[in-house]
Amino acid sequence: MERYYRVLELEPGATLEEVNQAYKDLVFVWHPDRIPKDNLRLQKKAQEKLQAINEAREKLRSFNVKHQSIYHSSPVKQPVQHKKPSPSTSQPPKQSSDLSGKDFSRSNLSNKDLSGRNLSYANLSGADLSDTFMHKVNLRGANLSEANLFRANLLLADMREANLRSANLIGADLSGADLRGADLTGARIRSGERLLVKLIGANLAGAIMPDGVIHG
Repeated sequence: MERYYRVLELEPGATLEEVNQAYKDLVFVWHPDRIPKDNLRLQKKAQEKLQAINEAREKLRSFNVKHQSIYHSSPVKQPVQHKKPSPSTSQPPKQSSDLSGKDFSRSNLSNKDLSGRNLSYANLSGADLSDTFMHKVNLRGANLSEANLFRANLLLADMREANLRSANLIGADLSGADLRGADLTGARIRSGERLLVKLIGANLAGAIMPDGVIHG
């Protein structure tokens, strides 16, 4: 088990929450989509790293779940069965994944994991989303004007018709994102002549680019 902790750069005995966070951080760093396709050596290394990271997380999660089940199976803990009939104990996580139309303007969401969440038509204007993990997030029609998306992971995100006016996209990974009809007027995507946003495989059809030109 110590080897798996080392793979995730954790000390032995780390909590399940720490395991999950370390996994997300390392996937963000070593995801093959972040590596140039023509760099075969780094691509191979990224694949190997990802495989080791996935294996470590699964082993440590199983280890933690096993120990938790042993702990909760103790006769002393039997009375907690009265919690099972309550539907509210299981429903909040499902409800929290749907954040469509919510107001998060000026909120600090830096380093949060919003992957897979439904944030369609949400108000995220001026929000701090730096280093946020948003793989496959639904941001269709969302207001992200003046939001800070520095180094945000938006792999395969649905950002159709999103308002990204004057947003900071420096260092963001938008590989595979659907940006059809999005408005990026005034968005920060480069330093001088150097493009600093990853757009590999992104769909920009009909999007308004930072200079105001509609992408054909």
